[in-house]
Amino acid sequence: MALDETIAFKAVRIAVLTVSDTRGADDDRSGDTLVERLTAAGHVLADRAIERDDAELIAGRLLGWIADPQVDCVISTGGTGVTGRDVTPEAFAKVWDKEITGFGELFRWLSYAKIGTSTIQSRACAGVARGTYLFALPGSTGAVKDGWDDILATQLDIRHKPCNFVELMPRLRER
Repeated sequence: MALDETIAFKAVRIAVLTVSDTRGADDDRSGDTLVERLTAAGHVLADRAIERDDAELIAGRLLGWIADPQVDCVISTGGTGVTGRDVTPEAFAKVWDKEITGFGELFRWLSYAKIGTSTIQSRACAGVARGTYLFALPGSTGAVKDGWDDILATQLDIRHKPCNFVELMPRLRER
């Protein structure tokens, strides 16, 4: 696994969604961490929002971004646990065409090294909807760092070999 420096970097237009009943723009540390990391990597913050833990509101926000040609990818933080209010995976499943099961599996495997068996409480997930990547991370800043640093930073970099999500983007709408 390496970066092929002969390939030009391609910025991905990423929308960031924080799912929370308690966070606002002033104290959204996980969303801030994600924005800092994606922009430092050279990507474009396409949009940013906070939605309550409500599957219909989350799905509605996702559908808006999926329909927007200026959004290539959505990364959410929050709402992936197992409590009654945690509905982000259900909202994502309402809108995606294909689930990327390996994302959640890899996230939990990486997380296990840091938090042990507590990782099973995470329902991090991912999918593709009409050509837009969707990634749902847990709401802690540690989880955001793990998801970005250990998975998304390389998979959203076209120079990452042997393969990456960016090189597949032109083919996501094939039928």
